[in-house]
Amino acid sequence: MDRTAFDQLFDMTGRTVIVTGGTRGIGLALAEGFALAGARVVVASRKAAACEQTAARLRELGGEAVGVPTHLGDADALEALVARTVDEFGGIDVVVNNAANALAQPLGEMTAEALAKSYEVNVRGPVFLVQAALPHLKKSSHAAVVNLISVGAFNFSPGTAIYSSNKAALMSFTRSMAAEYAPLGIRVNAIAPGPVDTDMMRNNPQEAIDRIAGSMFLKRLATPDEMVGVALLLASDAGSYMTGTVIIADGGGTPL
Repeated sequence: MDRTAFDQLFDMTGRTVIVTGGTRGIGLALAEGFALAGARVVVASRKAAACEQTAARLRELGGEAVGVPTHLGDADALEALVARTVDEFGGIDVVVNNAANALAQPLGEMTAEALAKSYEVNVRGPVFLVQAALPHLKKSSHAAVVNLISVGAFNFSPGTAIYSSNKAALMSFTRSMAAEYAPLGIRVNAIAPGPVDTDMMRNNPQEAIDRIAGSMFLKRLATPDEMVGVALLLASDAGSYMTGTVIIADGGGTPL
């Protein structure tokens, strides 16, 4: 490998990346990472003010960025997100499906409404966002999709059936997309984070957080920034021979 090729491995200059759920937690860290790597970033989240605040932050970092208020459960909003991205930056190279709904109800008390609401954001939204972006991804010479699933797709615990089953479904879609889109030059992979220090994690009692962190080999929660390197690997030329795979980033502790 020569120096030029090496220096370009993680370089996202000139590429346009959509990051859903990009205003906080893992999504915000990923948006910042892509901007610092040279990408043009479109941040999608439900709240307009948070989207604009995040886009301004990315511009302060030296990146090109816009925020587009989007509800992942609204199919029309997904089409509008794609249209705004193309109008602003001329195309789409990478879609990062990070937004999620962590709604939890125990089996036996689950409602149809809760199951449908969670599925809309965690599965249907990512699938239809990729479909909406597909014509533009097909035109890109560096097309990639990165789906954020969870170690919950492998590990199960009381009260998390909705979330875990949704993430397992998105993992299945990841592999199906990889198979179907490979002839189009589009790579599709997933990241399965373990316990990360985000608002979602902090909603748990401290004793539960301590127990979860202690069950990992590294005996701690991850920071959102620790997911950036994995996402850049899967979205950049550094991961050019990777598709249909799931990288577990959990500090150890997920048996396979």
